[in-house]
Order: sequence, then C-alpha cells, then structure tokens
Amino acid sequence: MSLKLYTNKESRGVVIDWLLVELGVECERIEVAYKTEMKSPEYLKLNPFGKVPVLVDGDVVIYELGAICAYLADKFSDKGLAPALDDPKRGLYYRWLFVMAGPWEAAGVDKALGIEVSPEQKMFVGYGDYNDAYQALVQGLSEANPYVCGEQFTAADVSVGAMLLWQLKMIAIESHPAITRYVETIKQREGLKQSTMGQLL
Repeated sequence: MSLKLYTNKESRGVVIDWLLVELGVECERIEVAYKTEMKSPEYLKLNPFGKVPVLVDGDVVIYELGAICAYLADKFSDKGLAPALDDPKRGLYYRWLFVMAGPWEAAGVDKALGIEVSPEQKMFVGYGDYNDAYQALVQGLSEANPYVCGEQFTAADVSVGAMLLWQLKMIAIESHPAITRYVETIKQREGLKQSTMGQLL
C-alpha cells in the first residue's frame, strides 16, 4: 500500500477519510497527536505548518485539504469523482475546490475570531467581507443540481459538504434553503455514512 494519510480523528483529515471511502481506495491511516507529534521536527519535514492532513504517495507529499482532494480524484480518475479534463464542468469543479479552501474558509475563520472587515478594507480582501462570501456561497448552491457540478458527485462535493456539515453542527453558519437542500442531498451519501466524518456528525 503506497498511500499514507497522516491525520487525526478530530481534524480535517476526516474529510479525506470520507473521500477515500467514496473512491473505494485503501490507504494507511497514521494518527498524529496535536501539539506534540504535529510539531515534531520529523513531521514538520512533511508539512512545515505542523497540521493535518498530509497525504504521502511514494515520494510525493501533499498537504492542504483542497490539494489532496484534487490529487486523489485525478489519481483515481476511473472512479469518476472529478469531471474529465475536457469537460466544461471542470472549471466549475475547480472553482468550488478553491472557493472553499480560500475565500470561504478565510471568511469563516475571521468571523469565528471576531475579525470584521470594514467597508474601507473590503477592496484589500479577496473575499470582500463575510456577507459577500456568504451570498456567493448561497448563489452557487442555488445552482447545484443536485451536486455542485450537476448530476456528477465529485471531490468538490466532499470539500463543500464537509465544510457545511461541520459549520452547521457548530452553529457557525446561518442556514438558508439552498444550503439545507444541498446538505440534505449530501447526507444521503453512503460513503459519508461509512466514514469517520459521518460518525462525528
């Protein structure tokens, strides 16, 4: 088994666990403890941020959730969890992966930390302010049919779905009919139910 996932059962690593279940791919899971093992010199060689998840595939080391999702979906492209390279929906797929990893996460963290972007500062912030990011999210999910790339369930849905499920559980996001409809669809995934992520919800 060449794939190794460095993770923690109380981390974003459970998102990759869900994706691996959806892909039907075997992977060695290595539990890494917060504050100690994650900050050790050995682990920092894998991820200088001292965070999980980290995916190791032979000599290739990938960290950052969105990057791991994209890598796995392409590595196992026969599983159909990413639009083909020549599929017009490939752009939409990328958009969702990067929006969740960038603007949406940044806006959510700022909100959780009580950081407010003033009207004068919005032009310097990639996502504007939290309300802008929220409206963009709702607009995008209003177009989901039923998944973000249409009828095809993709790794982007794992990323989007996991983020929303967790934020709803933590009461960190205001619900909306578009969010509710999308999340209810995601909850029906057998892969989610069988994963560590599903057990935490």
